[in-house]
Amino acid sequence: MKFVIAIIIFSVIILFHELGHFLLAKKNGVRVNEFCLGLGPTLFGVQKGETKYSIKLLPFGGACMMEGEDGDSDDAGAFGNKSVWARISVVAAGPVFNFIMAFILAFILISCIGIDVPTISGVMKGYSADAAGMQGGDTIVKLNGQHIHFYREVSMYSYFHSGETVDVTYERDGEYHTVTLTPTYDEESGRYLLGIQNNYAREKGNVLSNLKYSVYELKYWIWTTLESLKMLVTGKVSANELSGPVGIVKSIGDTYDASKADGYYYVFLNMINFSILLSANLGVMNLLPLPALDGGRLVFLIIEAIRKKKIDPEKEGMVHFVGIMILMGLMVLVMFNDIRKLFI
Repeated sequence: MKFVIAIIIFSVIILFHELGHFLLAKKNGVRVNEFCLGLGPTLFGVQKGETKYSIKLLPFGGACMMEGEDGDSDDAGAFGNKSVWARISVVAAGPVFNFIMAFILAFILISCIGIDVPTISGVMKGYSADAAGMQGGDTIVKLNGQHIHFYREVSMYSYFHSGETVDVTYERDGEYHTVTLTPTYDEESGRYLLGIQNNYAREKGNVLSNLKYSVYELKYWIWTTLESLKMLVTGKVSANELSGPVGIVKSIGDTYDASKADGYYYVFLNMINFSILLSANLGVMNLLPLPALDGGRLVFLIIEAIRKKKIDPEKEGMVHFVGIMILMGLMVLVMFNDIRKLFI
């Protein structure tokens, strides 16, 4: 059951991404030859107008196949024959739809369980927060100038900036105070701690506040993804810590098993949370300016818009081909690493 749920989550997220490309393609008069869920041989397909809607054998991935997307075409509805701004909107729509999906799911989750407020329950004796005079009931509003809306942001900021001094702005009885905290290394946990304690209390709001915090939730996952990429690029985490589809399916399965004992309502909430993470992550990753990704295609389109002249399709195609080969190699490496970790 847990693997079926993982496949459904993957499929829905990817289908929503491709739906963004599809709807904007139709909006701009681009001919869509096929819109499919999955990869590989076609299991079932139906032709409606100019588009074939199909389900493929392998239940991962999906595609919106547009006329002239990767080559020349004389068709008036070909992707390459539309204006540069129309093509930019079609390419950008996939990641944007992932962000929209993450926002909608965040609204559902927050409406069900509320938010983890960044109010501390107490401080640890002998640590920086205690020495600075912080106390239970203080609400953290900023860390080094970065606005804080959830307590998770405090934890993740400490993780991404481990060992770094931080200026903490907090609110107490309607007044704001700023203190500088220096983390202390804790041998038992193996982490740098500011000495802040929190019981992860949650608060529910009304529809308007839930909409507002859904935006903050989306912002949180985008920030988390970017900071994680930064740590990877700077070598603070190794490539061995990357997870691909196999690792993600395992994580979804582990979460399913852990929450099943509490009831299927909690399984539902945890799967929603996973879906927010994955959808926001897919949106960010696809916007990276790398060949073959939506972000790489947008780079070429933006250059075209600036210079008012198309880039040689053969040269662009070669760049994207090299990018696909590199990405496929990286995917094989990540999947091998995922499978290896299953037996450790």
